[in-house]
Amino acid sequence: MIDRRLWGQLDVRLITLAFVLMTIGIINLYSATINLPGGEFNFYQRQLCWLGIGTLLGLLVFFVDYRYYERFGYHFYLLALLAVVCVLIYGIVVGGGQRWIRIGLFTLQPSELMKIALILALARHFANYERREGYRLRDLSIPAVITMVPTLLIAKQPDLGTALILIFIFLSIVMFVKIRFLSLLILLMVVILATPFFWAGMKDYQCRRILTFLYPDMDPLGAGYHIIQSKIAVGSGGIWGKGYLHGTQCKLQFLPEHHTDFIFAVLGEEWGFIGCGVVLALYLALILWGLNISVRAKDRYGAILAFGVTAMIFWHVVINIGMVLGIMPVVGLPLPLLSYGGSSAIVNLMGIGLLLNVRARRYIF
Repeated sequence: MIDRRLWGQLDVRLITLAFVLMTIGIINLYSATINLPGGEFNFYQRQLCWLGIGTLLGLLVFFVDYRYYERFGYHFYLLALLAVVCVLIYGIVVGGGQRWIRIGLFTLQPSELMKIALILALARHFANYERREGYRLRDLSIPAVITMVPTLLIAKQPDLGTALILIFIFLSIVMFVKIRFLSLLILLMVVILATPFFWAGMKDYQCRRILTFLYPDMDPLGAGYHIIQSKIAVGSGGIWGKGYLHGTQCKLQFLPEHHTDFIFAVLGEEWGFIGCGVVLALYLALILWGLNISVRAKDRYGAILAFGVTAMIFWHVVINIGMVLGIMPVVGLPLPLLSYGGSSAIVNLMGIGLLLNVRARRYIF
């Protein structure tokens, strides 16, 4: 039975922020895909279905006491890890990446689910093994392994963007639970020293993307094309934008991936600086409210869980928008609740469900 008190504890502010972002996403996606062959149905309506499914799953996540997730956190992690392994064996290859598995009529991207599973596993570990004086590097060996196993598997797909998100989630949570200053310095040195080996293990096209970020005009018709066209789209919007449905960069197919990774460029072109400012303000409010939920959680596990979800959303927003504006390399990450993508929509709404869960049970014992 569902505790009736939960309905009274639904966080209207968080729900409103998520709903407004989803609404803007659908309106923007309609404009971005209306000129594509069959785009009006294949993208706009399908995304509505994914958001509906994600909302139902988010409510399910909300109704189940988050303390049960602590008990089964490692089980969720192992299931998600198994799904990631299955992708490398049975996955569908699209655009040179093997990242999806087919389930009936749908395709699923297990690396997206791995984000939530990693947060659940790390939250359980750090909640059960608290170090009030701060964690040493030896204390971080287990959570580091928990993070690096799926990160390496996902990087092999290859999916550099999601692999980086997993690392950033881990580092964010480590900072939140408190790491000793000396240990932090050593960790940073290890990351710096490991960078050349990380670079050597990257695919050629991934290396070109990073070099193009540093020198966009190096290959304007190849690796630099995305960044150049994206900056043109955002810049041409000016203060007020060209108007809804009047963007030219996406309508004339100059901007690739304008309905997924570069959806923010469509927003900038049609709604201008004002429209982008509104969306950024909504994301800022969502992230700050997520932090508020974290610091006011009634227990350590809930606090880490809420912080992990907030960190996931934060890094997606920062990296995606930085990528679109040309101040970060193109790594292929969707913009939460705005970009087209079923797996991404579901995972983000499940994350919202976890935030609702932690906040509601602050008052219910």
